[in-house]
Amino acid sequence: MRARPAGTENANLVSGKIEVLCHELEVLNPSVTPPFQLDDDNLSETVRLTHRVLDLRRPQMQQNLKLRYRVAMEVRKFLDANGFIDIETPMLTKSTPEGARDYLVPSRVHDGHFFALPQSPQLFKQLLMVAGFDRYYQITKCFRDEDLRADRQPEFTQIDIETSFLGEEEIRAMFEGMIRSVFKNAIGVELPVYPVMTYADAMFKYGSDKPDLRVKLEFTELTDVMKDVDFKVFSTPATTPGGRVVALRVPGGADMSRGEIDGYTEFVKIYGAKGLAWIKVNDVAKGRDGLQSPVVKNLHDAAIAETLARNGACNGEPDLLRRRQAKVGERRHRRAAHQGRPQRIRKVQGPVRRPLGAAVGGGLPDVRVRRGRGPLERLPPPLHQPEGWS
Repeated sequence: MRARPAGTENANLVSGKIEVLCHELEVLNPSVTPPFQLDDDNLSETVRLTHRVLDLRRPQMQQNLKLRYRVAMEVRKFLDANGFIDIETPMLTKSTPEGARDYLVPSRVHDGHFFALPQSPQLFKQLLMVAGFDRYYQITKCFRDEDLRADRQPEFTQIDIETSFLGEEEIRAMFEGMIRSVFKNAIGVELPVYPVMTYADAMFKYGSDKPDLRVKLEFTELTDVMKDVDFKVFSTPATTPGGRVVALRVPGGADMSRGEIDGYTEFVKIYGAKGLAWIKVNDVAKGRDGLQSPVVKNLHDAAIAETLARNGACNGEPDLLRRRQAKVGERRHRRAAHQGRPQRIRKVQGPVRRPLGAAVGGGLPDVRVRRGRGPLERLPPPLHQPEGWS
């Protein structure tokens, strides 16, 4: 062992200042060339799984497993501090009808009979609740014999939690605290308090019960503005009970082609809109003369001025006008069912390509229909209004 010659030190290595000087070398057992270097990031999954031992030696894979461990430990610490106990439930069970096919395990002792691997601990946690275990959890394996999906494989691990005698707000507060605690203690990220939005406000502002708040687009109410215009396309829904006309300001939307705008026209029909019109604002100061649109000629000056004022449109930005005509009975029924119910909205960082995205969980009806033998289809939600709006 000796110091490296001056100028050859490697400051990036712990041993970068020394080297081993060999006088005699004896090979005890020759080794084949490794299939890949551990610092190679351009590896196919097939190669990694074929040589899994080497793959697991890579720093990235070791960090992943350590992070998984830290997350599990933080979950356990939080739930233990809040009075939950970890109860292990059986893996060999009776087959029960659930969402997917069971994996079956043949029994040697009982010829011709099979055990089923659990799709989830649903039956057991119901039994535990009735037996008086009011706060229970498991980090457990589940098995489902179904086609692969982006977030599902035949064998997966889930955190299964059950508690009794808690209201909706108490449950939300507890598990929001758990998630924030896990992020803070496992990876050092301080999550903000989750924003709360009622179902009615989400529908009023975004036209969706699962708005993606990464998309900074909100509806501007124009129903009262369009009631007296001669353009029946807008005045009819504006004067019909349950109807609505809204505008959507799209920053930088001047770069959209006519084909893209037509595509959005078809998109909004999914959410119950009867149509979509657009107004490109070339020069706000010129009023009607500074606008480019096939519908401007059908609107009077007061309606145009109020639309631009409410929407805060700037030069080079189109206003997308949506109209919807809802059934009175449907609107009243759904509004009575959901007004005032708070809905947690999660903020997620990253690029978004859709104008109205997905992912808000829980607390809302998931209405689905099956047409013939086709798959279940989710019905688009009807229009809702926030409390106090008419």
